[in-house]
Amino acid sequence: MSGRSSLVLGTLALALALCGLLSMGLGAVYIRADDILAALLGSGDPDYRVILLDYRLPRVLIGILVGAALAVAGVVVQTLLRNGLASPGTLGITAGAGMGAVLVVLALPAALAPWISPAAFVGAAAVALAIYGIAYKRGVDPVRLTLVGVALGAFCGAGIDLLLVKGDANLATALVWLAGSLWGRSWAQWGALLPWIALLLPLVWYLSLRLDVLGLGQPIAKGLGMAVARLQFLLLCSVIGLAGSSVAAAGTIGFVGLICPHMAASLVGRRHHVQLPVAALLGAIFVVGADFLGRMIKPPLELPAGLIISAIGAPYFIYLMWRASKR
Repeated sequence: MSGRSSLVLGTLALALALCGLLSMGLGAVYIRADDILAALLGSGDPDYRVILLDYRLPRVLIGILVGAALAVAGVVVQTLLRNGLASPGTLGITAGAGMGAVLVVLALPAALAPWISPAAFVGAAAVALAIYGIAYKRGVDPVRLTLVGVALGAFCGAGIDLLLVKGDANLATALVWLAGSLWGRSWAQWGALLPWIALLLPLVWYLSLRLDVLGLGQPIAKGLGMAVARLQFLLLCSVIGLAGSSVAAAGTIGFVGLICPHMAASLVGRRHHVQLPVAALLGAIFVVGADFLGRMIKPPLELPAGLIISAIGAPYFIYLMWRASKR
Protein backbone atom coordinates (compact mmCIF):
# COMPACT_ATOMS: atom_id res chain seq x y z
CA MET A 1 0.00 0.00 0.00
CA SER A 2 1.47 3.36 -1.04
CA GLY A 3 2.16 6.28 1.28
CA ARG A 4 -0.69 8.25 -0.28
CA SER A 5 -3.14 5.42 0.35
CA SER A 6 -2.03 5.11 3.97
CA LEU A 7 -2.39 8.87 4.43
CA VAL A 8 -5.90 8.82 2.95
CA LEU A 9 -6.95 5.89 5.13
CA GLY A 10 -5.53 7.52 8.26
CA THR A 11 -7.18 10.86 7.52
CA LEU A 12 -10.56 9.24 6.87
CA ALA A 13 -10.29 7.17 10.04
CA LEU A 14 -9.67 10.34 12.06
CA ALA A 15 -12.58 12.08 10.32
CA LEU A 16 -14.85 9.15 11.18
CA ALA A 17 -13.74 9.24 14.81
CA LEU A 18 -14.49 12.98 14.93
CA CYS A 19 -17.95 12.44 13.40
CA GLY A 20 -18.66 9.72 15.95
CA LEU A 21 -17.52 11.92 18.83
CA LEU A 22 -19.66 14.84 17.67
CA SER A 23 -22.67 12.57 17.19
CA MET A 24 -22.32 11.19 20.72
CA GLY A 25 -21.70 14.57 22.34
CA LEU A 26 -24.11 16.92 20.63
CA GLY A 27 -27.89 16.80 20.65
CA ALA A 28 -30.78 17.73 22.91
CA VAL A 29 -28.39 17.01 25.81
CA TYR A 30 -24.81 18.25 25.39
CA ILE A 31 -22.17 15.84 26.72
CA ARG A 32 -18.51 16.86 26.95
CA ALA A 33 -15.70 14.68 25.63
CA ASP A 34 -14.43 13.78 29.12
CA ASP A 35 -17.95 12.77 30.17
CA ILE A 36 -18.22 10.61 27.05
CA LEU A 37 -14.97 8.86 27.94
CA ALA A 38 -16.07 8.37 31.53
CA ALA A 39 -19.40 6.90 30.43
CA LEU A 40 -17.69 4.52 28.00
CA LEU A 41 -15.41 3.36 30.83
CA GLY A 42 -18.42 2.67 33.04
CA SER A 43 -18.21 5.67 35.37
CA GLY A 44 -19.43 9.26 35.33
CA ASP A 45 -22.96 10.62 35.45
CA PRO A 46 -25.60 7.83 35.34
CA ASP A 47 -27.89 9.91 33.12
CA TYR A 48 -25.09 10.44 30.62
CA ARG A 49 -24.37 6.71 30.62
CA VAL A 50 -27.98 5.95 29.76
CA ILE A 51 -28.06 8.53 26.95
CA LEU A 52 -24.76 7.36 25.48
CA LEU A 53 -24.87 3.61 25.95
CA ASP A 54 -28.57 3.04 25.30
CA TYR A 55 -29.21 5.59 22.55
CA ARG A 56 -26.32 7.43 20.93
CA LEU A 57 -23.55 4.80 20.84
CA PRO A 58 -25.59 2.05 19.12
CA ARG A 59 -26.87 4.66 16.69
CA VAL A 60 -23.31 5.68 15.77
CA LEU A 61 -22.08 2.09 15.48
CA ILE A 62 -25.01 1.08 13.29
CA GLY A 63 -24.37 4.13 11.10
CA ILE A 64 -20.73 3.07 10.67
CA LEU A 65 -21.66 -0.47 9.66
CA VAL A 66 -24.49 0.61 7.36
CA GLY A 67 -22.38 3.23 5.58
CA ALA A 68 -19.41 0.89 5.12
CA ALA A 69 -21.60 -1.94 3.86
CA LEU A 70 -23.52 0.19 1.35
CA ALA A 71 -20.33 1.75 -0.01
CA VAL A 72 -18.58 -1.61 -0.45
CA ALA A 73 -21.71 -3.06 -2.04
CA GLY A 74 -21.66 -0.11 -4.45
CA VAL A 75 -18.05 -0.82 -5.46
CA VAL A 76 -18.92 -4.46 -6.14
CA VAL A 77 -22.06 -3.62 -8.15
CA GLN A 78 -20.24 -1.07 -10.31
CA THR A 79 -17.51 -3.62 -11.06
CA LEU A 80 -19.99 -6.46 -11.60
CA LEU A 81 -22.11 -4.43 -14.02
CA ARG A 82 -19.17 -2.42 -15.42
CA ASN A 83 -21.34 0.66 -14.96
CA GLY A 84 -20.12 3.65 -12.98
CA LEU A 85 -23.70 4.86 -12.45
CA ALA A 86 -24.86 1.60 -10.84
CA SER A 87 -25.57 1.05 -7.15
CA PRO A 88 -27.28 -1.63 -5.01
CA GLY A 89 -30.58 -0.04 -5.98
CA THR A 90 -29.86 -0.93 -9.61
CA LEU A 91 -30.29 -4.60 -8.71
CA GLY A 92 -33.64 -3.95 -7.05
CA ILE A 93 -32.29 -4.67 -3.57
CA THR A 94 -33.43 -1.39 -2.06
CA ALA A 95 -36.91 -1.60 -3.57
CA GLY A 96 -37.30 -5.24 -2.53
CA ALA A 97 -36.32 -4.44 1.04
CA GLY A 98 -38.67 -1.48 1.09
CA MET A 99 -41.58 -3.56 -0.11
CA GLY A 100 -40.97 -6.23 2.52
CA ALA A 101 -40.74 -3.67 5.30
CA VAL A 102 -43.81 -1.72 4.22
CA LEU A 103 -45.83 -4.93 4.06
CA VAL A 104 -45.00 -5.64 7.70
CA VAL A 105 -45.49 -2.06 8.87
CA LEU A 106 -48.95 -1.81 7.35
CA ALA A 107 -50.14 -5.40 7.78
CA LEU A 108 -48.77 -6.32 11.22
CA PRO A 109 -48.99 -3.19 13.39
CA ALA A 110 -49.17 -5.25 16.60
CA ALA A 111 -45.86 -7.00 15.86
CA LEU A 112 -44.17 -4.01 14.29
CA ALA A 113 -40.61 -3.71 15.62
CA PRO A 114 -39.37 -7.32 15.62
CA TRP A 115 -40.49 -8.04 12.06
CA ILE A 116 -39.44 -4.99 10.03
CA SER A 117 -35.77 -5.91 9.64
CA PRO A 118 -36.30 -9.61 8.80
CA ALA A 119 -39.02 -8.74 6.29
CA ALA A 120 -36.79 -6.12 4.65
CA PHE A 121 -33.90 -8.55 4.33
CA VAL A 122 -36.12 -11.30 2.92
CA GLY A 123 -37.57 -8.85 0.39
CA ALA A 124 -34.11 -7.72 -0.71
CA ALA A 125 -32.82 -11.27 -1.07
CA ALA A 126 -35.92 -12.51 -2.91
CA VAL A 127 -35.83 -9.72 -5.49
CA ALA A 128 -32.07 -9.95 -6.06
CA LEU A 129 -32.15 -13.73 -6.51
CA ALA A 130 -35.15 -13.43 -8.84
CA ILE A 131 -33.21 -10.90 -10.92
CA TYR A 132 -30.22 -13.23 -11.09
CA GLY A 133 -32.40 -16.18 -12.08
CA ILE A 134 -34.14 -14.24 -14.85
CA ALA A 135 -30.93 -12.66 -16.16
CA TYR A 136 -28.81 -15.83 -16.05
CA LYS A 137 -28.13 -17.41 -19.42
CA ARG A 138 -24.81 -19.27 -19.62
CA GLY A 139 -23.44 -16.64 -17.30
CA VAL A 140 -24.62 -13.18 -16.39
CA ASP A 141 -24.45 -10.41 -18.94
CA PRO A 142 -24.07 -7.03 -17.14
CA VAL A 143 -26.50 -5.27 -19.49
CA ARG A 144 -29.17 -7.95 -19.08
CA LEU A 145 -28.71 -7.97 -15.30
CA THR A 146 -29.08 -4.18 -15.20
CA LEU A 147 -32.24 -4.15 -17.32
CA VAL A 148 -33.92 -6.90 -15.31
CA GLY A 149 -32.90 -5.20 -12.06
CA VAL A 150 -34.34 -1.85 -13.12
CA ALA A 151 -37.57 -3.52 -14.25
CA LEU A 152 -38.13 -5.49 -11.04
CA GLY A 153 -37.06 -2.51 -8.95
CA ALA A 154 -39.70 -0.40 -10.68
CA PHE A 155 -42.27 -3.13 -10.06
CA CYS A 156 -41.45 -3.18 -6.34
CA GLY A 157 -41.55 0.62 -6.25
CA ALA A 158 -45.05 0.55 -7.72
CA GLY A 159 -46.02 -2.06 -5.14
CA ILE A 160 -44.76 0.19 -2.34
CA ASP A 161 -46.78 3.12 -3.65
CA LEU A 162 -49.90 0.96 -3.84
CA LEU A 163 -49.42 -0.27 -0.27
CA LEU A 164 -48.94 3.29 0.98
CA VAL A 165 -52.10 4.45 -0.78
CA LYS A 166 -54.15 1.53 0.57
CA GLY A 167 -52.78 1.62 4.11
CA ASP A 168 -53.45 4.10 6.87
CA ALA A 169 -52.29 2.46 10.10
CA ASN A 170 -48.61 3.15 10.86
CA LEU A 171 -48.26 5.08 7.60
CA ALA A 172 -45.92 7.60 9.25
CA THR A 173 -43.66 4.78 10.47
CA ALA A 174 -43.46 3.36 6.96
CA LEU A 175 -42.59 6.74 5.45
CA VAL A 176 -39.84 7.41 8.02
CA TRP A 177 -38.37 3.97 7.40
CA LEU A 178 -38.42 4.49 3.63
CA ALA A 179 -36.63 7.82 4.10
CA GLY A 180 -33.74 6.04 5.86
CA SER A 181 -33.40 6.90 9.53
CA LEU A 182 -31.27 5.76 12.47
CA TRP A 183 -33.82 7.06 14.98
CA GLY A 184 -34.63 4.56 17.70
CA ARG A 185 -31.95 2.07 16.67
CA SER A 186 -30.72 -0.13 19.52
CA TRP A 187 -28.23 -2.86 20.34
CA ALA A 188 -30.69 -5.42 18.94
CA GLN A 189 -30.27 -4.02 15.41
CA TRP A 190 -26.52 -3.81 15.97
CA GLY A 191 -26.37 -7.47 16.96
CA ALA A 192 -28.39 -8.52 13.91
CA LEU A 193 -26.26 -6.42 11.53
CA LEU A 194 -22.76 -7.16 12.84
CA PRO A 195 -22.43 -10.84 11.76
CA TRP A 196 -23.27 -10.00 8.14
CA ILE A 197 -20.77 -7.15 7.99
CA ALA A 198 -18.05 -9.04 9.88
CA LEU A 199 -18.33 -11.95 7.43
CA LEU A 200 -18.88 -10.20 4.11
CA LEU A 201 -16.55 -7.18 4.26
CA PRO A 202 -13.43 -9.37 4.72
CA LEU A 203 -14.73 -11.76 2.04
CA VAL A 204 -15.14 -9.00 -0.53
CA TRP A 205 -11.71 -7.59 0.32
CA TYR A 206 -10.23 -11.09 -0.09
CA LEU A 207 -11.72 -11.16 -3.60
CA SER A 208 -10.25 -7.74 -4.48
CA LEU A 209 -7.70 -9.11 -6.97
CA ARG A 210 -10.44 -11.08 -8.73
CA LEU A 211 -12.52 -7.90 -8.83
CA ASP A 212 -9.61 -6.14 -10.56
CA VAL A 213 -9.57 -8.83 -13.26
CA LEU A 214 -13.37 -8.91 -13.59
CA GLY A 215 -13.34 -5.15 -14.11
CA LEU A 216 -11.33 -5.73 -17.30
CA GLY A 217 -14.27 -7.62 -18.82
CA GLN A 218 -15.60 -11.16 -18.88
CA PRO A 219 -13.60 -12.30 -21.96
CA ILE A 220 -10.30 -11.35 -20.33
CA ALA A 221 -11.31 -12.89 -17.00
CA LYS A 222 -12.32 -16.15 -18.70
CA GLY A 223 -9.13 -16.12 -20.75
CA LEU A 224 -7.14 -15.99 -17.52
CA GLY A 225 -8.92 -19.11 -16.27
CA MET A 226 -11.30 -17.41 -13.85
CA ALA A 227 -14.62 -19.12 -13.07
CA VAL A 228 -16.60 -15.99 -13.93
CA ALA A 229 -20.13 -17.31 -13.37
CA ARG A 230 -19.23 -18.67 -9.93
CA LEU A 231 -17.49 -15.42 -8.97
CA GLN A 232 -20.46 -13.34 -10.17
CA PHE A 233 -22.87 -15.40 -8.08
CA LEU A 234 -20.63 -15.10 -5.00
CA LEU A 235 -20.34 -11.35 -5.47
CA LEU A 236 -24.08 -10.97 -5.96
CA CYS A 237 -24.72 -12.92 -2.75
CA SER A 238 -22.27 -10.62 -0.97
CA VAL A 239 -24.11 -7.55 -2.26
CA ILE A 240 -27.42 -9.04 -1.13
CA GLY A 241 -26.03 -9.65 2.35
CA LEU A 242 -24.36 -6.25 2.70
CA ALA A 243 -27.08 -4.06 1.20
CA GLY A 244 -30.00 -6.16 2.42
CA SER A 245 -28.85 -6.24 6.04
CA SER A 246 -28.05 -2.51 5.93
CA VAL A 247 -31.42 -1.55 4.51
CA ALA A 248 -33.07 -3.83 7.05
CA ALA A 249 -31.26 -2.01 9.88
CA ALA A 250 -31.57 1.61 8.76
CA GLY A 251 -34.13 1.87 5.99
CA THR A 252 -33.59 2.84 2.37
CA ILE A 253 -30.56 5.12 2.47
CA GLY A 254 -29.67 5.92 -1.12
CA PHE A 255 -26.66 7.37 -2.98
CA VAL A 256 -24.01 6.02 -0.55
CA GLY A 257 -23.40 3.06 -2.85
CA LEU A 258 -23.24 5.38 -5.85
CA ILE A 259 -21.04 8.28 -4.81
CA CYS A 260 -18.59 6.70 -2.33
CA PRO A 261 -16.99 4.34 -4.91
CA HIS A 262 -16.29 7.31 -7.19
CA MET A 263 -14.88 9.41 -4.37
CA ALA A 264 -12.67 6.52 -3.27
CA ALA A 265 -11.43 5.99 -6.82
CA SER A 266 -10.58 9.68 -7.16
CA LEU A 267 -8.53 9.49 -3.94
CA VAL A 268 -6.63 6.19 -4.34
CA GLY A 269 -7.45 4.77 -7.77
CA ARG A 270 -9.42 1.69 -8.76
CA ARG A 271 -7.24 -1.07 -7.32
CA HIS A 272 -9.85 -2.79 -5.21
CA HIS A 273 -7.61 -3.77 -2.29
CA VAL A 274 -7.30 -0.04 -1.54
CA GLN A 275 -10.53 1.31 -3.02
CA LEU A 276 -12.71 -0.98 -0.88
CA PRO A 277 -11.49 0.16 2.57
CA VAL A 278 -11.43 3.82 1.49
CA ALA A 279 -15.00 3.54 0.19
CA ALA A 280 -16.05 1.83 3.43
CA LEU A 281 -14.67 4.70 5.52
CA LEU A 282 -16.29 7.29 3.26
CA GLY A 283 -19.64 5.52 3.51
CA ALA A 284 -19.41 5.38 7.29
CA ILE A 285 -18.57 9.10 7.43
CA PHE A 286 -21.48 9.93 5.15
CA VAL A 287 -24.09 8.04 7.17
CA VAL A 288 -22.86 9.04 10.64
CA GLY A 289 -22.36 12.64 9.53
CA ALA A 290 -25.77 12.82 7.84
CA ASP A 291 -27.47 11.39 10.93
CA PHE A 292 -25.68 13.97 13.08
CA LEU A 293 -26.67 16.85 10.79
CA GLY A 294 -30.25 15.63 10.68
CA ARG A 295 -30.42 15.91 14.47
CA MET A 296 -28.78 19.33 14.62
CA ILE A 297 -30.53 21.26 11.81
CA LYS A 298 -33.81 21.86 13.64
CA PRO A 299 -33.86 20.28 17.11
CA PRO A 300 -35.77 18.64 18.66
CA LEU A 301 -37.07 17.48 15.27
CA GLU A 302 -34.91 14.99 13.36
CA LEU A 303 -34.41 14.81 9.62
CA PRO A 304 -33.73 11.26 8.36
CA ALA A 305 -30.13 10.55 7.38
CA GLY A 306 -31.34 9.29 4.01
CA LEU A 307 -32.89 12.68 3.28
CA ILE A 308 -29.63 14.52 4.05
CA ILE A 309 -27.59 12.11 1.91
CA SER A 310 -30.06 12.43 -0.97
CA ALA A 311 -29.72 16.21 -0.85
CA ILE A 312 -25.96 15.76 -1.29
CA GLY A 313 -26.03 12.75 -3.57
CA ALA A 314 -28.52 13.96 -6.17
CA PRO A 315 -26.34 16.89 -7.38
CA TYR A 316 -23.29 14.61 -7.37
CA PHE A 317 -25.17 12.06 -9.48
CA ILE A 318 -26.03 14.80 -11.99
CA TYR A 319 -22.33 15.74 -12.05
CA LEU A 320 -21.35 12.11 -12.74
CA MET A 321 -23.81 11.93 -15.63
CA TRP A 322 -22.50 15.23 -17.03
CA ARG A 323 -18.90 14.02 -16.76
CA ALA A 324 -19.80 10.72 -18.45
CA SER A 325 -21.48 12.58 -21.32
CA LYS A 326 -18.27 14.55 -21.93
CA ARG A 327 -16.17 11.42 -22.49
